[in-house]
Amino acid sequence: MAKILNVQNLKKSYSSGSKKLTVLHDINFDIEEQETFAIVGPSGSGKTTLLGLCAGLDEADSGSIELCGTSLSDLNEDQRALLRNKEVGFVFQDFQLIPTLTALENVAVPLELRGDKRAVEVSRELLTKVGLGDRFDHYPSQLSGGEQQRVALARAFSNRPSILFADEPTGNLDEETGKKVVDLLIELNKEAGTTLVIVTHDLELAQKTQRILRLKGGKVLENQKV
Repeated sequence: MAKILNVQNLKKSYSSGSKKLTVLHDINFDIEEQETFAIVGPSGSGKTTLLGLCAGLDEADSGSIELCGTSLSDLNEDQRALLRNKEVGFVFQDFQLIPTLTALENVAVPLELRGDKRAVEVSRELLTKVGLGDRFDHYPSQLSGGEQQRVALARAFSNRPSILFADEPTGNLDEETGKKVVDLLIELNKEAGTTLVIVTHDLELAQKTQRILRLKGGKVLENQKV
């Protein structure tokens, strides 16, 4: 399998007043196409920062990231956004649905922006697949947390991404709902043949992936196959 993400000697720091806080130190790993991969570690270990860098949402101080065969450091902000639109899907802890749009519209909008004539049809299919075939016209405020995250999953897969980044996808859900969402995420991912990268505190969720990268204090503790 080809490498879809390659991270070399990555370093990231932030200024806090007069101090410089290094969040990531010399991070190295790669991920193959269609691999499922978890990034775990305590709060403040740099997990979400690393995810943002890998997705091109932020820039590293030094080191290199190659995403889908393209070096992110060679791209400007607009070019990174184009790469994300074409190749990347996202699932966030807080769902990030647009409150004034229905479930169907939330899923269809990214497709419509790409000019996909089948946007509504594909969105109906995906929402039905995640068990929300009777919720097309409901707004986020009319849906439970688990239902909102299922809409977010349908939206994430609507663009048929090459790689999907999920940041604490069960963080705002109770245990039972979280398990259902995880099973759905892994099932959809398998079906689509997408590479999946999950940032999580949940070791049970991490164990469902093929490989786990453990971070502590911004450094890699281990990178192991499950």
